[in-house]
Amino acid sequence: QVQLVESGGGLVQAGGSLRLSCAASGRTFSTYPSTYARGWFRQAPGKEREFVATIKYSGSGTSYADSVKGRFTISRDNAKNTVYLQMNSLKPEDTAVYYCAAAKTFTVPVTATRYDYWGQGTEVTVSS
Repeated sequence: QVQLVESGGGLVQAGGSLRLSCAASGRTFSTYPSTYARGWFRQAPGKEREFVATIKYSGSGTSYADSVKGRFTISRDNAKNTVYLQMNSLKPEDTAVYYCAAAKTFTVPVTATRYDYWGQGTEVTVSS
């Protein structure tokens, strides 16, 4: 089993930055961390959950949604079993609950159904 806990959300003005963190724990994850890709999704009020970014265990492979390319950066610290999402130049349309996810795969999946474990989410609000 894998547990994911997000942190770092909050209220920020447009143009500002936030860094989200997601710590993973659990026996399965600790034993086989290299088999898990880590991703971020978000869900705005009244909208479906959408892909934001994902990263391979090695960190060499990443993928981003077009809406965040050039503004968001995903990274991971495997020694800490933690993945980060650095969000710069934030816009009001980035307002959403951000979810961390883990997928038992060596690829970089961009669809929510490919992910096996999810965190509870952290809220990000960008004011105009």
